[in-house]
Amino acid sequence: QVQLVESGGGMVQAGGSLRLSCAASGRTVRSYAMGWFRQAPGKEREFVAAISWSGGSTYYADSVKGRFTISRDNAKNTVYLQMNSLKPEDTAVYYCVAGGIVTMFQWKYDYWGQGTQVTVSS
Repeated sequence: QVQLVESGGGMVQAGGSLRLSCAASGRTVRSYAMGWFRQAPGKEREFVAAISWSGGSTYYADSVKGRFTISRDNAKNTVYLQMNSLKPEDTAVYYCVAGGIVTMFQWKYDYWGQGTQVTVSS
């Protein structure tokens, strides 16, 4: 089993920045691809970003490309999501995920965190 705990969410004004963290524990998380999804009120959950186990490959949704950066520190079993130039439409619950392959498809991820709220005011 893998446990994922997100932190760093909060409220920020449009144009501001936040950094989300996801601390992983349990099985050998260093071998897992990890990523972030988000779900806004009344909307379906959507892919945000993903990173390979080595950190050598990263993928982003078009809506966040150029503004968000995903990274990981395998020594700390932690993945990060640096979010800059935030917009009101980024408001959502953000979920950390871990799985065997790096992908934008949520059903491919085996482990999910409990989520952290990000609210961007205009």
